Amino acid sequence: MGNDAAGIRVGEQLSATHPELAVIDGGLGGLALIPLMEGYDRVVIVDAMTGFGSLGEVHVFLQPPPSSLFPMALHDVGIAETLRIASAVGSTAEVVVVGIEGGVIEAFSDRMDPEVEAAVGEACRTVLALLKE
Repeated sequence: MGNDAAGIRVGEQLSATHPELAVIDGGLGGLALIPLMEGYDRVVIVDAMTGFGSLGEVHVFLQPPPSSLFPMALHDVGIAETLRIASAVGSTAEVVVVGIEGGVIEAFSDRMDPEVEAAVGEACRTVLALLKE
């Protein structure tokens, strides 16, 4: 869905350039993310976000971000709620969220805006740096 595909593009690029990483497409996210995080010490979630900066800007959230920043996702619950539930049921993975500002996402599209497309590389570098820490 246009700019909302930013997280998928990051995953595709990381899979192609770093096959040693466990890159998992979380699909529509929500509670389905919890079992995907099992068995990992550190998890980096990458998703498009809205309303928190300039188009294509990359943000790192060391604490669960407000779900209001991810309003276009079709998740059954937002990222923040999912991470709270995961913690409550015993998930011990350290989770960091990387958000790419996608602007207003109103229509279906098979293209991302150039600013968001350009942010994919920056987000990949950010993920790699977070995983090296």
